[in-house]
Amino acid sequence: MNGARADSPHLALLSLALFSLFLAPSLAQTCQSYAFSGNRVYASCVDLPVLSSYLHWNYNDTSYVADIAFRVTGATSSNWVSWAINPSGLQMVGSQALVAYQNSSGSVWAYTSPVDSLQTSLSPGTLSFGVSNISAALESSEMTIFATLQLSSGMTTVNQVWQVGPVENGSPGTHPTSGANVESVGTLNFLSGTTGGTGGSGSSRQRRRNVHGVLNAVSWGTLMPMGALIARYLKVFQSADPAWFYLHISCQASAYAVGVAGWATGLKLGSESSANNKVHGNIGLALSVLGTLQGFALLLRPKKDHKYRLYWNMYHHTVGYTVIVLSIVNVFKGLDILDPEQKWRTAYIAIVASLGASAAVLEAITWYIVIKRKKAASSAPKISHSTNGDDGYRNGRV
Repeated sequence: MNGARADSPHLALLSLALFSLFLAPSLAQTCQSYAFSGNRVYASCVDLPVLSSYLHWNYNDTSYVADIAFRVTGATSSNWVSWAINPSGLQMVGSQALVAYQNSSGSVWAYTSPVDSLQTSLSPGTLSFGVSNISAALESSEMTIFATLQLSSGMTTVNQVWQVGPVENGSPGTHPTSGANVESVGTLNFLSGTTGGTGGSGSSRQRRRNVHGVLNAVSWGTLMPMGALIARYLKVFQSADPAWFYLHISCQASAYAVGVAGWATGLKLGSESSANNKVHGNIGLALSVLGTLQGFALLLRPKKDHKYRLYWNMYHHTVGYTVIVLSIVNVFKGLDILDPEQKWRTAYIAIVASLGASAAVLEAITWYIVIKRKKAASSAPKISHSTNGDDGYRNGRV
């Protein structure tokens, strides 16, 4: 009996642990475990993959009416939320949207808004299908849009788009253009409840953004500084002449070619985006112009003994170092816009730190070599020549 009593606390703890293991999954937030107030019941629901969003619905396959409830957790009075059907594709433009946010009077306003351009302000308007009983609620950091949709017979499977953004000056502001905010598209079958992935134009645009970032980080942000290091430090070694020059030209030409490709993708992305990335774009334009000027300046480079060579060197070095500084700054601005995983930012910081450390070490080495070379030159014996040229005979040196 005493042994049983001694073991009972351990059995209780073990039972509690096992119970917790089975209970934990049920406590996770899913649409299946959610209960609406006001006797609202929905037969189908889906946990949307991004933006902490959930969709609940009832669908009548005879009348093609869908009663929907779109929920976003973690929402505040500073957020607007939206769920939309897009008959034209997996994209923002063309979306027939339901929008909700808390207005200046403190009430939550829900309305419809057709999205006809990337520069949308989500103004109220009529959708391509009927919408009734639209309302919204903000309770316990959760915003929900309720609506009844009158769909057509061919709209059992639809393209859905959902979004969350900031409220600015009492109206919907521009949502972020990276991460989850460009992945919030997919397909939905009202009958089966199945959903499709976010492999449409949103992810395609994200891939182009990633390509743009990689091209510019490699070209302007890495190859260009490497080319400058080659020119500044290898030419000190006499055995590296003229190899350093061709290495420098090859590195900078490669950086420029890849950088122009990155700039071109940036122009395309800028034309498709409603975000305000003017500073990043303007720096990119400046880099392209300065890089082009450097290329033309190479064709006009005076010879070493030309009287204008000094001024050309001053121009070339000034523009070159300006390009390097702007390149690194713009890569970090691009990282802020893309908002990738921290490992990518850490990797580029490591690259910049490595280039900086290499420059510091090479600077010390080259100064040592130059000073040593000057000392050797100053201590070398000087041969004097007499006026009549016969001192050598008198001193017995010849």
